[in-house]
Amino acid sequence: MGKRKAESADPALCWVVARLSLTSLSAALWAAAAAPAAAGEIACRFEAGVVVVPAEVAGIGGDYILDTGTAQSALHQTRAETEGIVGTDLSGEVRLAGQSVATLPLKVVDLDVRTWNLPTPVAGVIGADALKTFVVDVRFAPCRVRVSTSAQAPRFAGRGLDLAWDLGRPTTLAAASDDAHEVSGPFVIATGANAPVRLADDLAGTPGVTRPEELYPQGVWLARLPQVRFAGAVGRDVAAGLMKPEGEVVGVLGGLVLAHFRLRFDFPAGRLVVAPAN
Repeated sequence: MGKRKAESADPALCWVVARLSLTSLSAALWAAAAAPAAAGEIACRFEAGVVVVPAEVAGIGGDYILDTGTAQSALHQTRAETEGIVGTDLSGEVRLAGQSVATLPLKVVDLDVRTWNLPTPVAGVIGADALKTFVVDVRFAPCRVRVSTSAQAPRFAGRGLDLAWDLGRPTTLAAASDDAHEVSGPFVIATGANAPVRLADDLAGTPGVTRPEELYPQGVWLARLPQVRFAGAVGRDVAAGLMKPEGEVVGVLGGLVLAHFRLRFDFPAGRLVVAPAN
């Protein structure tokens, strides 16, 4: 897997200049069409840029953010307290779409910054640790998730990309650029990240912004990024934010970018298969 890098006509300039046309982080919500799920699938919701699924974690049923870009599954602190759980560490079974993972180490965390704009309460996040032994198919419209063993997985045609891991999160190669500079390398593929794109702030910046902290996950603004390249497709004028550098990744691709495709995370084979949304 390639390392993170910046390319420019000026080698001394190692960051992308995001355009300073700012927009609110809140995304338009839409509901998936009500249609029965096929055998082996579950219906989900794609709202505020994240995939939400019915599941059970440590015996607690409810709606969970399905986030391939989160390394460790977690319970929302508010829900855990309601259930009488004390402390920040526990273990329990994760059940999703007819599959289960027993005695998985779990965290109890405050998820308010991730759930404030969701229309219904969320019990927690199901992360890559609960998914990494399965083949996970995600369709965003209508929203459907299938979790299969390798032997159970149906045929899925599309463009295959190498899937690697960084700090427990799946990554694949992508690139982002403005009119003069490009950053390319491994991006975390995160079905539960509500910003379309985030770039590490040692590779990207917005000089002149009076409140740059608002471009980070706990902020409320996004800038505009002229171009994002992923799986042979090009997105233009994409909303983007910043993040602190983590591991070797360039950034994160979130649900509002991934929703242009159907995805198969073939975790056992180390492949991400990407197909057109329709």
